[in-house]
Amino acid sequence: MSKSSTAAFPAEPFQNEPHTDFSRAANRDAFKRALSDVASQLGREYPLIIDGKAVSSRKSIISLNPSHSAQVVGRIAAATPDQAEEAIDTARRAFNQWRKVEPLHRAEYLELIAAEMRNRRFELSAWMVYECGKPWAEADGDVAEAIDFCMYYAEQMRWLSVPVQCDFPGEENSYFYQARGVAVIISPWNFPLAILTGMTVAALVAGNTVIMKPAEQSSVIAAKLFEMIRDAGVPDGVVTYLPGIGDEIGPALVDSPDVDLVAFTGSQSVGLSINEQAARTPPSQNHVKKVIAEMGGKNAIVIDEDADLDEAVQGVVGSAFGFAGQKCSACSRVIVLAPAYEPFLERLQGATESLKLGPAEDPGTTIGPVIDEDAQQRILGYVEIGRNECRTVVSTDVGELSGEGYYVGPHVFADVAADSPLAQQEIFGPVLAVMKANDLDEAFSFANSTDYALTGGMYSRSPKNLRRARTEMRVGNLYLNRPITGALVQRHPFGGYKLSGIGSKAGGHDYLLQFLIPIAVSENTLRRGFAPPPDDEA
Repeated sequence: MSKSSTAAFPAEPFQNEPHTDFSRAANRDAFKRALSDVASQLGREYPLIIDGKAVSSRKSIISLNPSHSAQVVGRIAAATPDQAEEAIDTARRAFNQWRKVEPLHRAEYLELIAAEMRNRRFELSAWMVYECGKPWAEADGDVAEAIDFCMYYAEQMRWLSVPVQCDFPGEENSYFYQARGVAVIISPWNFPLAILTGMTVAALVAGNTVIMKPAEQSSVIAAKLFEMIRDAGVPDGVVTYLPGIGDEIGPALVDSPDVDLVAFTGSQSVGLSINEQAARTPPSQNHVKKVIAEMGGKNAIVIDEDADLDEAVQGVVGSAFGFAGQKCSACSRVIVLAPAYEPFLERLQGATESLKLGPAEDPGTTIGPVIDEDAQQRILGYVEIGRNECRTVVSTDVGELSGEGYYVGPHVFADVAADSPLAQQEIFGPVLAVMKANDLDEAFSFANSTDYALTGGMYSRSPKNLRRARTEMRVGNLYLNRPITGALVQRHPFGGYKLSGIGSKAGGHDYLLQFLIPIAVSENTLRRGFAPPPDDEA
């Protein structure tokens, strides 16, 4: 019994794309030039792209700059259900050829896309500054992660492409993978390039054809990704750019019997609805759809009584308020052991009040706007709950930014009850709930008391208590004595369970398996008799 000796397992550790050092004047100047160049392109129109052809629509999505809500970033064609069906038909027809492309060749396409991202790095970051309100470093990190996904999944596909042999005398057995078919990718706005890229190229390198349905708020950035996929030489029809209103085209995409896989990142309610819809198997459908869904979190950091409070405060502030708390991994609850509770709050208040709120294009901004008016009003509703139910530690007024964009200042509420909406519901904004625990048992009980299980963390000097956290904190990604955001591809494979996720971890060694079907072939090599050649070969 043997395994193929040619399996191309990575010989060297994966090297993540470095983040830009904005302390260097040359990088700051280059980024400012990119911001200026992109500003001159705002307001353009973007069509659908189906089978390599630009397609118009009778409806449009107007993408606005959340930092300056009167500024139009782009006008994007909004697909109709009929156009969604056309996209599915195109992807189905393209699949028969794309699936036959050698996996090593498909991996090369991903590397070409990554190379183009490096060439356009500051431009892509600038688009995110304008369209999603990402401060400089957050936007740059998004591009770096997108590059990592391309390079890592290309590497993973190379070794997955090698069949595993399990041979015996008289019998050869081979185990290998094939593509599933047509993949619908439904992506969020908070990591508008990285997450869309990761899901798209994972499906692509595995041999599936792809329909990209980006979030309405980040459809221009998705158009830029499609440009890079096209420029890399990926054949027409293999990837479709299909922006649209989720409520209008989502059902057509998810319910179609010609769709084999749906990969989604977004809210819990939409993810569960997609899972329910995809589970239906009408008579015209000859397969069970695969659903991959990442659905958010209500993430907690536990502060032990012996923790280094200065380090803990720094980690909590970065995790809670980076990108205005609009990360599914963001810290939204801090659970502090009673002896450290008031000292921690005092330090937390000072650190939070030092954060600079402002437009994303300002290099000094640490907290930019939230994504749109709906998000702003929803978050302010939670702020009002905090003011009525809890002790207000920090309540930041947006001042002259009011009316300019969709701003919500950072808020910290203390003495939050375990059953409060602030402690149970995903807010997705710069609102932090602080809870007091009498002992570690109660702290872990609070941490595990939600329907989510995505990220969590603990600050402690006690090896014993850190070991307890490893086994007792029920999360997909646990971070000890460090921030709970900023996961890196391969180093921190990302994803949760319970109602946080369906599927494996993005950026992990087994992620591509969700986009593939395993096949086993057995051949009897002790042939009996003799098969003569055809007459034309005799």
